Formats: sequence, structure tokens, C-alpha cells
Amino acid sequence: SMPSEMLLKILSYLDAVSLLSVGCVNKRFHELANDNGIWLKLYSSSLQPKWTIWKMKSKQTESVSLGCAALHDKKPGYWKKEYIFKQTSAFKTRIMRLVKLLDPYTGLPCKNKEAMKVSGLSWVIVLKDRNGKEHVIEKPKLSFKDTSVTILWYGTDWPCLDILSTLKLFGVTPLLPDQSRPPNKNGPRQFSLIAEYHLANLTESNAAVGADELVQLFSLSPGLLVGIWKEKNEIAFVMASLHYNQLLERSILGSATVQYAPPPNKPFLDDIDPEYGLHDYSLHLDLHGRSCMYLCGSFKGLFCRKGDIENGYLRLTVVSLKDNRKHLPIIGTFGICWETDVFKGHVKDCFVMDLTLLDETGKPFWCFSAPVYMELSSKASGLYDYMGHIYTADYVDSEGKVCVEFVWLEETKEYITVSLVLYVSTRKVNSWYGTNY
Repeated sequence: SMPSEMLLKILSYLDAVSLLSVGCVNKRFHELANDNGIWLKLYSSSLQPKWTIWKMKSKQTESVSLGCAALHDKKPGYWKKEYIFKQTSAFKTRIMRLVKLLDPYTGLPCKNKEAMKVSGLSWVIVLKDRNGKEHVIEKPKLSFKDTSVTILWYGTDWPCLDILSTLKLFGVTPLLPDQSRPPNKNGPRQFSLIAEYHLANLTESNAAVGADELVQLFSLSPGLLVGIWKEKNEIAFVMASLHYNQLLERSILGSATVQYAPPPNKPFLDDIDPEYGLHDYSLHLDLHGRSCMYLCGSFKGLFCRKGDIENGYLRLTVVSLKDNRKHLPIIGTFGICWETDVFKGHVKDCFVMDLTLLDETGKPFWCFSAPVYMELSSKASGLYDYMGHIYTADYVDSEGKVCVEFVWLEETKEYITVSLVLYVSTRKVNSWYGTNY
């Protein structure tokens, strides 16, 4: 029963986050909380302190006329949208500045963790059932590596797998971040779609990565691992591996319905070098099991001769069978660690591969973080230095392939990496460098 004029006067003392919350009370409060006069005052005071619409000092008449025009010529909620857009744009610009400094070791931003903390960034998965109902799963466990972050969700109240249709992975940030206060999970937030996965016939249509006594793992491209309880055929946990390259952009700059698309590379044209785009690649490779690291290495000066281009791929040999000086031992035995509220486990013969391939200028050229599983090869080891079973682990996406071979040494109970070859799509190379191979 209170008059709207009195309510507007009260609302004028609120900050932006409180106004957005009040607007969710009912229809009348929503209309009042969209008042252009209140939001224009917020807009002018926070973004343009020299614009004296409300503090009539110099140019008083001009300020009043400008304020009236700004209020009466705009639809309700116009200045609310403008305020939110300007605030979020300025904040995203500050975050992007934090990641400009690059690590010479990996070629990736040095301050990824700091930028994520400042932005209040978190990740959620949204499970949608066939009736259209959505289930939001939050509170993940994070594990940071040199070039990626691994995110693990688990719970006891997840919906049955049989009724689920899709799984969406979102980056979530406060709509109006306040660096003086920790992020409020109950406050207004914005969602950025990272990936969407279809769960219909999950166990039949996706590759099984491995299993232990309790769960079976299924890989969904790109970079998602779903653990299914063997007895109940229900989801035990979901694990996502996100590479740092463009991680913040995809987690912040997208919308709730459309994924962020990175701008195309602007090639540095080189008319002098006849083999431009074939040499001076650098590789950083991590193999880990979420909580433990098996291999971490950097390789420079990778190249491909024109004669090695076959079937639409450039071949980059990183570790060769013939050169035992570059063969790499693996720390421990491969496996991916998982956990839930009650159980913990370790699925053997699989791992997470983080690959960062840099071009000759040091820019990230091909990057991914994804689960990979090992298979026992049918061929016997023909190496004089190592006598043991050979295992292979392969990864394939639209930009290339990775083929790795390990030899298991029974005497020392360890794996040795005896072959590592990258096959980069010529389509990727041509579009990146503006060449034609």
C-alpha cells in the first residue's frame, strides 16, 4: 500500500546488487527496481564521476536537460542494462590485462590463478532431464597443473542417468563483482557456456576409458569424463579438464546459450622462408592422474619436412624409437584418481594429457586437456634396450592426432616413453599461417 514515490526514494539508497535482488520480489518491485532515474544515478556516479547530472555545479542547465532526456526518451530498464553492460565490460577488460604476461616455459599466461580468483570464477554443470527440468551441480573440487585445471563434481542426489538428456558445462562469475567482498553465490551471476554434451545412450555411444571395482569411466569430447556406478548405472561423478589457453575467455566472455568463439589467428606473412609453418614448434606436455603427475616435459625445435606430409597431416616427431637418449621414464603407474562423498578409487591404465603446442612466434597453436586410455599393443618390443610389453595411447580431434608408445619394464616396475609423434592437420596449419600445404 506504500506509494510508489516513497518506495522509489527508499530504493534510491540501494546499491546495484541489492536493486537486482529487490527486482526479484514481485512484479511491482521489478518495475520499480528498473526505474531509469535510479540506474542513471548509479551509472553516472560510478562510471563518469565528472558528469554532474545529479550534482548541479557547473553547466547546471545543460546537466538537467541531459538528465531529463536520458530519463524520458528511454524505455524502462534501459539504464539498468547500460550500467550492467559497462560494469561487466570494464571488469572483463581488467581480468584480460592480468593474463597478458606470458610464462616462457609454457607460453601461457602467468597469472591464470590470480585472474580466476579476482574474477570470482567458478564452474557448474547443469543436467537436464527429458521433461526439461534442470539440476544445477556446484561446489566442485579443483586441481591445478602447469597448463590446466581439473574440476571434479560429485554428490548423492543426482538424477537417474536414464532420464537425463544433456549436460552443460558453464563458467560462472558474479554479475557485478565487488573486489572488496568475497563472491556471493546467492547474488546475481552470469553464465558462460563452455560445452554441451548429449547423454542419451551415454554408455553405448561413447568410448570407455577404464574401470575399477566400483565405477566405469566414459570420455565425452572435449575433455569430460563421466564416472558411472557399475551396479546402479547412475552417475557417480563428473570430471572436466580445461586447458588454460583461452580458459578465461570461454568461462567469462560467452553467454548462457552461445559458446565463446576465439578470433582467428592473424598470420605473420613470411615470403622469404620456403618452409614457413613447418619448423620451430615448441611442445609442453603433462601427463597426470588429477592428483599426481606422471610426466612433465618441454621440447623445442620441432619440425616437419615436406616429404613427411601425408594424408592431410604434418608429422612432428618428438620422441623417436631409434633415439634412446630422448626416451622418458614415467613416474609411478598410470591411473586417474576419483572420489565421492563416501568412496575413493583409482582407475588404472588411463591418464589426463595436457598438450600445448606453440608456433615459431611462441603463440599457442594447438592446445587441449583430455582423458586418454592405454591399450596393450599386439606387437612385441623390438628394442634392444628394453624388453617388455608395448602400450599405446592415442588422442584425436579435429586439429590433429597424438600417438604415444610406452614399454613396461617388469624388472623395475616402470614405463618408458619410447615414441611420441604429433600429427597436425594441414587444414589447421594452412588456416593459421595462410599457407597451402
